[in-house]
Amino acid sequence: MRASPLLALLLVACDRTSPQAAPPPATSPSAAPSSVSTAPPSPSPSPAGAASGPSANDVFETGAGPVTIHPVLHATLWLEIGKKIVWVDPWSKGKLDGPKADVVLITDIHQDHFDEPGLAAVRKPESAVVAPKVVAEKVSGAVALANGEKKDLGFMTVEAVPMYNLKRGPSEGQLYHPKGRGNGYVLEVGKKRFYLSGDTECIPEMKALASIDVAFVCMNLPYTMTPAEAAECVAAFKPRVLYPYHYRDSNLDELDKALAGRGVEVRRRGWY
Repeated sequence: MRASPLLALLLVACDRTSPQAAPPPATSPSAAPSSVSTAPPSPSPSPAGAASGPSANDVFETGAGPVTIHPVLHATLWLEIGKKIVWVDPWSKGKLDGPKADVVLITDIHQDHFDEPGLAAVRKPESAVVAPKVVAEKVSGAVALANGEKKDLGFMTVEAVPMYNLKRGPSEGQLYHPKGRGNGYVLEVGKKRFYLSGDTECIPEMKALASIDVAFVCMNLPYTMTPAEAAECVAAFKPRVLYPYHYRDSNLDELDKALAGRGVEVRRRGWY
């Protein structure tokens, strides 16, 4: 007996292989709560996350022992200074699986610099935290440094230096980083000087830096500066070695070109 047309259709449908379910739509990140803060949105890290381990070129000999540079992500890095560990701007979007900190340096209040989960991940009960006042008042036991102030930690001296925008901001009359709120840092270890710019444009105080051996200088728009602007400042204070960091989406070839023949060795590392 021949099946009815309706039954034939049902038999064909049952014989087909079920199609794979479509993948769920990607969820968009939740919007940041509205705020009067001029903080820029936190950048999303690339899938690579953290850089590979340091090379022999990332070890600097000082009168107080070797200093080893460990890039992590964005503005996050840690320094191995003898047996001491110094974390800078630990951000929980990076891999914070290095050793716990003896000292944590925080440059600014923005989330990609002052990140409470990131700080908790690298801090131990006895860790010293050095930060600008706007951050220190939120962290129990933190040492507040203002621009121009120094702190002797025994194995190194920390000096807070200015970092700020000259012209860039979220709207007319506002700056992403007003002068005096955040800190760059100059670390002196065994007569070697290491500079961490924090988020800044090319400011007179950076041009006036003296005797810097190793510099970490930011460059990304719209929040800080272009590679060409960074090169202008670097050419003025002439560190022996420059690490561009906080450079997301910047063309570092522009930096290399601008500093060619200036006596500054540019070392690119995988912050992204």
